[in-house]
Amino acid sequence: MSDAVSMLKPAFKNPATSPELTDALVNSVHAKRAQALALLKAATAEFSAITFANSYGAEDMVLTDLIARENLAIEIFSLDTGRLPAETYTLMSDVEKAYTIKPLVFFPKHEAVEQYVRTQGINAFYESIDLRKACCHMRKVEPLQRALAGKQAWVTGMRAEQATTRANLPVREYDASNKLEKFNPLSDWTEKEVWAYIRLYDVPYNALHDQFYPSIGCAPCTRAVAMGEDIRAGRWWWEDPTSKECGLHVKK
Repeated sequence: MSDAVSMLKPAFKNPATSPELTDALVNSVHAKRAQALALLKAATAEFSAITFANSYGAEDMVLTDLIARENLAIEIFSLDTGRLPAETYTLMSDVEKAYTIKPLVFFPKHEAVEQYVRTQGINAFYESIDLRKACCHMRKVEPLQRALAGKQAWVTGMRAEQATTRANLPVREYDASNKLEKFNPLSDWTEKEVWAYIRLYDVPYNALHDQFYPSIGCAPCTRAVAMGEDIRAGRWWWEDPTSKECGLHVKK
């Protein structure tokens, strides 16, 4: 645990998750919400089998709220890797209660996990990029492929400013890896806009965000970051920033 986190007081709030709701910021959020809603409505009109991949990060909670609040015909699913933080499971339960919905949950195949652990070790992903990507593949990519089977399109909460690997992210693109359309309604949203939406609409979110975890994945591969540090710095922090993707959103 970082020194910044260990010194937190119980009432402390991460400034990044509590933006000042200026008129300009509020107006921007309302405008971008309308744009995102229009895109999602157009997507449901075009595709009858469309699903949303919810990782329970801040961005995905914005889309969960939008889909549930507007009663859009979009299925919601999540990937339980088996190594998520306890706070993420708490949020999963909170979402079910707040929106009276039950997102589908996909798990990795136990045979693959058992084989990996037996041959490589429980935390082998720290040893090389190849072993880390192999872990991500069995825990995320393969379950995602099952989740997307039979679908025509899927929705993600990715934003262009999240990482160098996501620069120039379009709101709509063809996903050649999964052979279906892909929508990124929040591609041009800023982090402040995401958190302003969460505050304005009283959206539940992961408690780790208030402990300097801007991006949350599996527990052993996620850590807190310093104030002002890149928002993806806490993900796979032992790797070069240009390789920091789990394989879910890598283009062929």
